[in-house]
Formats: sequence, C-alpha cells, structure tokens
Amino acid sequence: MNNFSKLILGSAATVAFLCACSGGQQAAPELTASGLNPADFDTCIAVSYDYATKTFVADTANAKQVKLYTLKNASGMEVCITNFGGRIVSIMVPNKDGKLVDVACGFDKVENYFPWNFTTDYGCSVGRYANRIDGGQYVLDGDTVKLDKNNNDHACLHGGFTGWQYQVYDVAKSTDKSLTLKMVSPEGDNKFPGNLEATVRFELTDNNEIAITYDATSDKPTVINMTNHTYFNLSGDLNNTVDESVLYVNADAFTPGDDFLIPTGEIKSVEGTVFDFRTPKKIGQDMNSADDQLVKAGGGYDHNWVLNTKGNDKEIAVTMTDPRSGIKLDVYTNEPGIQCYSANFQDGTCTGKGGVVYQKHCAICLETQKFPDSPNKYTMPGWELSDPFVTPEKPYHSYCKYAFSVEK
Repeated sequence: MNNFSKLILGSAATVAFLCACSGGQQAAPELTASGLNPADFDTCIAVSYDYATKTFVADTANAKQVKLYTLKNASGMEVCITNFGGRIVSIMVPNKDGKLVDVACGFDKVENYFPWNFTTDYGCSVGRYANRIDGGQYVLDGDTVKLDKNNNDHACLHGGFTGWQYQVYDVAKSTDKSLTLKMVSPEGDNKFPGNLEATVRFELTDNNEIAITYDATSDKPTVINMTNHTYFNLSGDLNNTVDESVLYVNADAFTPGDDFLIPTGEIKSVEGTVFDFRTPKKIGQDMNSADDQLVKAGGGYDHNWVLNTKGNDKEIAVTMTDPRSGIKLDVYTNEPGIQCYSANFQDGTCTGKGGVVYQKHCAICLETQKFPDSPNKYTMPGWELSDPFVTPEKPYHSYCKYAFSVEK
C-alpha cells in the first residue's frame, strides 16, 4: 500500500516532545541480533492530527509508554516489535548458509516512525480498517458514516490520519516467544462508530513461524479489517529490490481498481494477465509492463487477490522465495484476500536500519485482509466472505501465519 499522500507534516520542533515515562537511569541494554538498541525505542508519545493546519502533532496530554520487545525461539530466529503502531521492526531468519539475516524493512530509532518524520506503514498492525474505503464513507443501518479522506482526497486509507499505525498499543502480555498488544478505540476514533477493543497477538514458534492473531469486540455495529504491513525482502540484503524474488499466489482472480486503486467491484480472472502467479514467477517479470493496472499503482503491484483458500488457514495462500538467500516464506490465513504491494512509492527518501536507503520495489507487503472497500461492496457477488462488520453479537477474529524456511 502507498503512503499517505500530500500531507503537510508537522515541524521538527514537535519531535522535541519525548518523555521518559519509566524514569530513572538504566544500564545500557544489549543490542538485538538485528543491531537494534532497545534504548532507541524507549520513550513516551501520542500522536494527533491538527485539521486546521493539516499537521501531525505530539499530544502531550495522552502520551503513553513505548518500548521494543524481542521474541526469540530455540532455532535462533529473532523478531523485534515496538508497541508504537504494533510494528514488526526486524525479522532475523537463517539463510541457506545458516547466517541470520534481516528480512523486514524498518527503522532503527522509534522517532523515525513518527508521522512528522516519515508517513510510513513499515511493519504496523493496521486498524481500524486496512486498505481503502471509497469516498471515506459507507452506509450503516441507513445512515452514512463519514470518515477522513486521507488518501488523495478519494478514500479513507488504513484507518484515517491517526490510524493505529500511529497510536501506541498497550502491552497486555509479554513472554520470550509471544507479545499481546491491546488497543482500546473509543467511539469517534478517526470518526469510526462504536467503542471497540482489539488485541493483536504475535507468537514466534520454534518452527520459525510468526503467527498473528487479531480479535476485537464492539458495543455497536462498526467495521474492522486488521492486517500486518511488514515490508518483506528475503534477499538477505535490504539494499536489494525484490524483482528477483519468486512469488506464488494461490488465487484464480483479483479485484481490479479504478484510477485511485479502489476496487471496481469486479472479480476478474488472472488468466492471461500480469496478475497470474499460480505458476511461480519473478516479482519483477512483468512489473515494468504497460498494463493499465500496474501503471495506476505507480509501476508495480498494489492489488488484492481473491484467494482460492476461502478462509482455510491450513492451505498455503502465498509463497515467496529468493534464490540469493534461499529463504522461503509461506503465508497462511483465514481471510479471503491478500494485498500484495511491491513498494512502488518508495523513492529513496527513507533511510532505514543500517543506513539502507529504501528504493522503489525494495520489498513486498503481503497483507491478509477483507477485500478493499468491503464496507461498500461486501454484498456484491464474489464478495460474500468480505463482510467487515462486527457487532456486540459477532466479534472479529482474524489469523495469519508467516512461516519461514530455507531452500538450498
């Protein structure tokens, strides 16, 4: 998915608001396997959006503690997560030579995730609603719910200006191999109805799997569509693009978009199109074609595939491999769709971990989800599994698993 567009960001002076909630002096922590210093994520922050000036600002009154949490398994794999936006910061997995390498784009200091520095979705737990809602509105019980149009003034993207990627999740439970984050989203949060409570649970298994479970309840009908927005690069070197990585998508159809990447409602066969990944092929094989859908997306993929798995989380939805590292990633989910975004709008303006400059096609996001704009289209033919509504009687549950292995 592309970043928020054409926003006037807050001044550098707002970055000055950082407070040490925990207080006291602490011993210098050890670096993670990915080279992160947990002290660089230890701060207090809250983000709000000033509609008058169209800037993001630090909200001193509601600041909450932010930290870095490290999960490790018996195989030596490591996953680092910050509760600012519920973001996966790094994923260290073994390559074909047994060396641990980082396969997730991100920053090595938490302030770079703040929207007045960079409006990025690296690694975040998206909410309330991942992807686009056409016109920033939908009808609920006969009334029109009007949301912010933060995506080229045509759609509500990833939950609005202060979607959960820019909010601090509470830490409900933390162990060596799991982290449970909680979000209490009040009525009117980014103009969504209903008081909603959501949890995101990350579990690192000894089989080198990251299992992510999302659950939510609401006191009134509302929409929710959570996902993870990690930018994956399996090459073993984040300086590379993913053009040489090989992708398989278990889908016979996709949902084409209009000029603003909002699905038209059509469920279109991938047969004979650049969207046919049923036979594995390099991600970059057709990326530079003149296909109208790729051009609209900025020169690459930013589309939803209609998975053949139909909610069966035991069946592979997507497989990605990279011949340079030998690393393989299998994706499983109970969701009906997956958005594959090939980082078309990365333009070299973000410098990430280790001084790596993130270029176009530096990664691919594999976002398990309800189809985009499902609040307006879930009753259409082929969209039946994309009902995004949660009610007091019908809680929300979503699951995905990123399973890593090596092909030698």
